[in-house]
This record gives sequence, C-alpha cells and structure tokens, in this order.
Amino acid sequence: MGPGRESGAGNRDWGQGWDRDRVGARPGPGADPRPLPQAAALLRPDAAELRSSALLRAGRDARAPHTPRLVALELKGGVGTLGAGGTAGTPGTWDGDVADYRESSGGGSAPQDGGDSADSAENAPSEGKGGSSTSVPGAAPVQDGPVRLWSDYLSVRLHPKSLYVIPQYMHDGECGVLEAFGQGERLLQDPACLEELEDRLHFYVEECDYLQGFQVLCDLHDGFSGVGAKVTELLYDEYSRKGILSWGLMPLAGPADRGKNVCRLLNAALGTAHLARHSSLLCPLSLRGTLGIKPQPPVRFPYIDYDASLDYHSSAILAAALDTLTVPFRLRAAPASMGHLAESLHFCGRKVVAAWASLPFPVPHGLALHDVLGACGQDVPWEPLSCCRDPALGRCFAQCVVLRGMRGDSSGRPASLLSAEETLRRFLHGAFPGAFSTCRVLEQPCPTAPPFPQFFSPLVGRRGFLLDRPPARSSAVESVPVLAALQAAPGLRRLLAGLRQDVRGLDTRRWASFFAAGVEQDELQEALEELAALAQCYEDGDGVGDDDDAADSD
Repeated sequence: MGPGRESGAGNRDWGQGWDRDRVGARPGPGADPRPLPQAAALLRPDAAELRSSALLRAGRDARAPHTPRLVALELKGGVGTLGAGGTAGTPGTWDGDVADYRESSGGGSAPQDGGDSADSAENAPSEGKGGSSTSVPGAAPVQDGPVRLWSDYLSVRLHPKSLYVIPQYMHDGECGVLEAFGQGERLLQDPACLEELEDRLHFYVEECDYLQGFQVLCDLHDGFSGVGAKVTELLYDEYSRKGILSWGLMPLAGPADRGKNVCRLLNAALGTAHLARHSSLLCPLSLRGTLGIKPQPPVRFPYIDYDASLDYHSSAILAAALDTLTVPFRLRAAPASMGHLAESLHFCGRKVVAAWASLPFPVPHGLALHDVLGACGQDVPWEPLSCCRDPALGRCFAQCVVLRGMRGDSSGRPASLLSAEETLRRFLHGAFPGAFSTCRVLEQPCPTAPPFPQFFSPLVGRRGFLLDRPPARSSAVESVPVLAALQAAPGLRRLLAGLRQDVRGLDTRRWASFFAAGVEQDELQEALEELAALAQCYEDGDGVGDDDDAADSD
C-alpha cells in the first residue's frame, strides 16, 4: 500500500497489497506497513494476529529488514529529501551526547521520530494536547517549522523500485501541474511511462508465492484520478481474477476559486465512474461532507479535536481507519482474501462502498464489550468517512466490520459465555436487521505513536480507553481501540446521484480548458450514465432516493 503525498488525505500513488509467505522467511522487528506514513498505524511484524507478509517484503539490508510492497507515483519536486531509491540521504553520525534547546511547538502538529515511543513515554514528559515534548537521547529530534510533504513523515525505507517521479509535471506552482483527469489518462498512454510502471509492477508480482490482488490509492480531485483510472484498467486487463481494492481520496479543504472547484468536481465524477468500472470495490475516503461542489461541514469525532485546516490531522484519521479496514485479508488465522472481501459486499453491482469509523471506539475503562455495546442501543457510535451522511442509518445491504483493541488485560473481554466476535455479531444483527454482516475482533489496538498527532480529548487514556475525568498529568495516547466498517448501504445512492446532478447542473461549455486536457464530452456523458446505473443498484424499496428520482426525471 502506498504512502500519501503531502501529509494530506489525497494520495498520488498506487500500491499493491498481497500475501507472500515464504518457507523459512520469518519477519523481523521494526518494520512499518502503514498505509500512509504520516499516521502511526503501524503493525509490528511479530504481532500474533496480523501477518506482515501481506504488505511487506523481506529485505537484505539489516537496517531495513522489511520494505513495503509498493509502487508510488509522485510529481517532480514532491519527494523532498527522498532520493530516486526512496531513501533519505544519510548524514554523518555523531557518537557524542545530543541536547536539544529548542522550544517545542504545541498541539502535536509536527511529526516526531517514527520509532516506538512506549519506553520513552514512561520516562519523559509526553506530548499531550497543547503540551510540550522532550527530546530523548539517541532519538531523532522533533522537526520544527512547516511540514509540506509526505516524505517528511516517512519513517520506513522504501525499495528502489517503489518510487517513480513523473518528470512532466511539477508538485508546486501555477503551471505545469497535473490538475485534470485527461492529463492523468494521457500520462499513462506515454510508452516510456507505461513501460516504467509495468517493470516495477512485474518486479513485485514475480516474487510473490500467492498473489491476492492490489490496492490502489489515488486522488479523486486532480489529475491523479485519471492516473488511477488507467492503473486499474491495466491491472484489470492483466490480472482480471485478482482482487482490486481502490481507495479514492479527497482532501478536506477545497480551493476558494470556483474554477478549481468545478475542475475538482469533474475529476471526482470521472474518477469515480472509471475506478468503479475496473475495480472489485471502490471506497471514497474523505472527511468532507460531500464529493460535490456544495460545501459541507467536516466530519467530527467526539474524542478527537483535530484541526480541519491541517491535512496532517485528517490524513492520520483516514490512515488509522484504512489500517483497520484492511485487517480481514491480513489476519494470521482464517484470513479472507481480497477477492472474498469484495465478493461479500459488491453483489448486485454495488461496487462502491462507504467507510465508517469510531476513533477511538468509546470504551470506558473497566467495562466489558457486551456492556459497551449494550449501552449503544441500536446506534452504532461511528462517523462517516466516505462523504455519505446516510439519513437511513441502520439500513445496509452488506457490511464488513472490524473491532480492534478489545484486550482482556484492559477489561475488554466480555464477561459472558459469548466470545467477543459473537457478541459483536449479535449486536450487528440487531442494529442492521436483514443485512449480511461479517465481523472480526482483534485484541491488538491501533498504535498512535509518533508521527500520529496527539489530538485526543483529555478523557482518552494512554491505552485509548475513556477516563472518568482528565488526569492530573497528561500523557501521550499510545494506542486506541477502533471500530470500522465497509458498507454497501442505501445512502450511497444519494452520494452517487448527487455527484451526477452536480455535474449535470454545469454549463460545460464554460470549462473548455478542462476538456482541452484530453476529455471528450461523450466520455463525460458516459461517466454520468455509469454513475446513474451505479446509483440505481442501491435502491432498497423503502423510498430512499425518491428525491433523486424526481431530480433525474427532468
């Protein structure tokens, strides 16, 4: 899976996740398979419940025993200190003592050392909300000042085959930017670029013992929507029997310029239609209230106080959710393959799914799982991550739910004859009657070590469980329980039909520059028809989407 591009929710890359278990190849400590490097949702290769080989490949360098199985596309000037091989330049070492006399910044908005902070948190004042942090001898110093690129948060080494810098477009600036869907499509029609991409892809594929499939992470709002569309088409043509899970990302903040907003809307519509066409599943991921052009307030979490203007914060939330949502095909015991996960959700043509997450899952310290779920009643305490604020909560066709962090040593084990998984299954059956539900429960929580931001409520304890009152001395939150789900739900009809209606309301003749980049009017019309067909797949016979039917009849 791929790292994000600039500490933002949007990714400019695509990655592969598959299963590779070689006989005698045991993963070593210290690897970092995080879906986005700016979040500390890392999984240790020695974790008992999750297989690191699903996302990592064994390396030969003792300093980097494992590297992500990843192909990432980035723009010129967008890799920061990373070299062509995906590794930062290594300065000369200093064996003496190091002292840091700088004033630390508050709020947890700057990244810290990407290593494990469990030991240092015990012995040094930890960073809390609005608190200060102290440097630890031997650890990398805290970075001060603005952080612009995803590589500023990267604490894992990449393989030389992972990073491909696109020379035709610039990362920053007003000209030479990859901003339109047609530009991204045309980019992968260049024989040199396509050959480079296929070479890197085949390098990873050929070393796999068992190829599950691919994960594609790409921006929906800019030209990378076109890149993602061509990548999924390439994968579908070459590996049609493998799972292709696509994650379309969109940053929380949008530009004030109407022209750029229209360009984003057109990119999102074309990208959604094309990605759904060649993917096993497509899930939009964003904290925006909508994929359309009308602004909506951002998603809020009861126990997180994040800054909506910082992509660093919003992308950390999405990364933690994505790390949880992909658990089913990374389990050591009875894993579900990517293909099986997709098949359980996309029947009847429902290839677009919505993500939901509770971060952290509100577990008062000392309560068992059945007590927590019993207190929820029929209301699941999660928030939408796919611009899908469903007015028909409690209704879905199919869902895959993952609950992690319910450990027996933290009073999370149900005090009943039912297992934690059976307890969750019965709750889902009551909350979503008639839906096809699968669920997984893990004891391993979601780590929130640096560079994950410390934006949690003072009522969230060190292990992520809720406290009765704020402690006298705050400490960093090292891990949290997370409840996340992928759903095929009726509310997706409103999302897809709304996106289509927003585009239909435009006078496309006024935006000739967008179509000059390589998109024909007929291609846009075909995409709108595909969105309409997708939206119809989510009719549930209970009146959901009637307003959309009326709007489409004009």
